[in-house]
Amino acid sequence: MDVSSPATPLSVERRKIVMQPEGGRLEMEILDVQVGSVGAGGYRTITLATSRGDVECRHYPVLNATRAALWVPGAIGGWHTPAGDLYPRLSREFLAGGIASLQVLYRQAAVLGECVLDVLAGLTYLEGEGIEAISLTGHSFGGAVVIQAGAASALTRTIVTLSTQGVGAEAVIRLPDECPILLVHGTADEILPPASSERVHARAHAPKRLVLYPDANHNLDQVAAEVHDLVRDWILQELDASAEAATPTA
Repeated sequence: MDVSSPATPLSVERRKIVMQPEGGRLEMEILDVQVGSVGAGGYRTITLATSRGDVECRHYPVLNATRAALWVPGAIGGWHTPAGDLYPRLSREFLAGGIASLQVLYRQAAVLGECVLDVLAGLTYLEGEGIEAISLTGHSFGGAVVIQAGAASALTRTIVTLSTQGVGAEAVIRLPDECPILLVHGTADEILPPASSERVHARAHAPKRLVLYPDANHNLDQVAAEVHDLVRDWILQELDASAEAATPTA
């Protein structure tokens, strides 16, 4: 495993991001990028200075990586991760396979449009790092965030939602045809009923998969090991399939 430590990626500076959700237009411009060194946790801190405030990220870098996974929490924000330590655990595991990762910290947790912009800023940063294909994973409120961001980015190769909300996830119908989606929910979710994921699944185009875990709660703690394996295998499968599709044949 080779970890990169490049200087500030000039290719993403002064990049404008534009969203046009229902009811208005949102813009964000990346003004500067501050890159920290890789620490004991396997990640380096990234600060994306934007026209709407700073977006903080944890980047698990791989030298010359072209594939990456991006992770976001629910409306609680922070560095929260569902299913135990799913996000940092998979981020570290993916390094050995040449897959980088980025955890994104919301500027304004629970404000959907702003959080989607934060993810798009993270995707812009990864694109500047040479990433060509990416998986997006979001928990709860974050499910709607990654669905909307995925529909707006050409880098998206697959979406994973964990205990997603339904509000804002209607954009699933705008995902590219070649972007599979995995939806995971616990039947004992005390915050969002599994019907939320079922409705999103019904609206999504194939390929798609819905997995319901009996007696699992909103954070999926009771099935953390199963969720880890499921999400790991799904992301690897879809990113591998994307790489194969992009490889020219003789």
